[in-house]
Amino acid sequence: MNRKKKIRETLKKKAKKANAKLHKSNKPRYIAKAEREKLARAEEQAASEAQEPAPRVP
Repeated sequence: MNRKKKIRETLKKKAKKANAKLHKSNKPRYIAKAEREKLARAEEQAASEAQEPAPRVP
């Protein structure tokens, strides 16, 4: 009895893992605080460069 139960549990675990791989989570990937600050700074810099008019050369 125990041997059959153990085999069944093993097969169940394997099937559960395979099923879990098919259904990926919709949760967004974690971004570290330092990385978020870096991205915000780069975005801020790009926005400020877009607002400044280009220097005119006569």
